[in-house]
Amino acid sequence: MISYEPFYQTLFRKGITEYQLIFKQGFTANTLHRMKHGKAITTTTLDTLCFILNCGVSDILEYVEDC
Repeated sequence: MISYEPFYQTLFRKGITEYQLIFKQGFTANTLHRMKHGKAITTTTLDTLCFILNCGVSDILEYVEDC
C-alpha cells in the first residue's frame, strides 16, 4: 500500500500549508483529497509536488507492506 505520510511531514518541515499549495501554487484540492484518502496520483502530479517542495519522491510517498 502507498502511504502519503511523508508528504505531510515534508509540508510541516518546510512550513508549507495545503492552503498555500492550492491558492499560491495552483494545486488542486481534489488531488490533496485523493492523497488524504490514500488514492492514486499520477507521476506528473508526483513530479509537480517534488518540484514545488524541492524534494525527492521518498519525501512524498512510501510503500507500506500489507500485513
